[in-house]
Amino acid sequence: MKHEELSALEVSFNQLIDTLLDKKEDEQFTVKLSSERSQFTRFNHAKVRQTGCVADGWIELTLMQNQRSSSRQFPFTGNWEKDWTLAYQALQELREELPQLPVDPYLVLPSGTNTSREVHSGNLLADEVVVPTVLEQVAELDFTGIYAGGVVIKAYADSSGQKHWFSTDTFTLDYSIFTTEGQAVKGTFAGSDWNYEAYAAKISDAKRQLKLLCRPVKELPRGQYKTYFAPAAVADLLAMLSWGGVSEADLQQGGSALALLWRKEKQLSKAFFVKENFQRGLVPRFNELGEMAAPELPLIEKGILVNTLVNSRTAKEYQKTANGANSYESLRAPEVSPGNLRFEGILPSLDTGLYVSNLHYLNWSDRPTGRITGMTRYACFWVEGGEIIAPIENLRFDESLYRFWGENLIDLTNFQEFIPEVGTYDSRQLGGCMVPGMLVEDFTYTL
Repeated sequence: MKHEELSALEVSFNQLIDTLLDKKEDEQFTVKLSSERSQFTRFNHAKVRQTGCVADGWIELTLMQNQRSSSRQFPFTGNWEKDWTLAYQALQELREELPQLPVDPYLVLPSGTNTSREVHSGNLLADEVVVPTVLEQVAELDFTGIYAGGVVIKAYADSSGQKHWFSTDTFTLDYSIFTTEGQAVKGTFAGSDWNYEAYAAKISDAKRQLKLLCRPVKELPRGQYKTYFAPAAVADLLAMLSWGGVSEADLQQGGSALALLWRKEKQLSKAFFVKENFQRGLVPRFNELGEMAAPELPLIEKGILVNTLVNSRTAKEYQKTANGANSYESLRAPEVSPGNLRFEGILPSLDTGLYVSNLHYLNWSDRPTGRITGMTRYACFWVEGGEIIAPIENLRFDESLYRFWGENLIDLTNFQEFIPEVGTYDSRQLGGCMVPGMLVEDFTYTL
């Protein structure tokens, strides 16, 4: 997005807020903006299948009065006349609708005076060089993937005077490279500055794994195996904590997988640390009420639950202290601390067992005991004597986080990887997680 386009959006957004404040009656409001200018290119068989630019933006206006609230979404263009016409129509509809709605006893009204403005400029590939740059390293391979890059804007303002603006240049490349037998290596490459050398190294590593995948597949009986989980697999396991894990509301309502940890009936490994870390500037610190999360919030330290994610609604309902969590009380900028396992020591330390690159189909099989089920996927291998022997058939696992992050956690790698959010449903997702790989004893595979 050009600077003049970016500034036009911000000017129109600010004008919208000023006008709403001027026309405010006995009511409160919040305004959320999501906007992007993105280049999308889809690849199949190392050829372009689809490419184009998307300019998108929408506003969500929420009106609150007499303990009632309702919302409307409408497009946001940066053209003041169009934007205000849609906003005024939404405002009138909400004023008519509110008296008909039931009272919400836990409605949280906007308060505070938080303001922030973050603009993170990157060095992205120009639209016209995306295709040759991506395909240069993979032209001879069965390469499939999607590149998404450009500016993403998130903004917030409300009737109490809070206002936030967050803009960032980012790209993600989510890809798979296939063998002739249908086996695949999966990878992601993301950031704010395209790094040619780092991309070439990623593809070089994928080619190495691709050769290993061409070996005859080894079928394994179900059982417990020593397992190394690469960072991408650790990220999938960590994401489960956003779904009935670190949420204070889930704990209070009895639906949390961390209830045993919360009640101190269980403890995880002293080597296991999880925190929210907004200091990388990858996602906004403000939530849907304009509240600012701390730059860092420890959640699990030395295997003990030290904080949960608490939004203002939960705080009001259960007399807790809010800490800037979003409406879902989910992880937004999670980080798992590294351990001591060096990269060159991964296979020797694993010795005999499974090397798991990726997981999929994760779900809780027994949430109260922290049991997660899922499947291995893509480049996963059988290792003997510290050497990769053969690719494996996909295995289903069923294991408790109290075991693999608890007594069975051998070590975490001394390096972390950034695993990006690559979703584009509705809008391009921001952020991701910083995670190490991990080595685990006796991980349970069920079929």
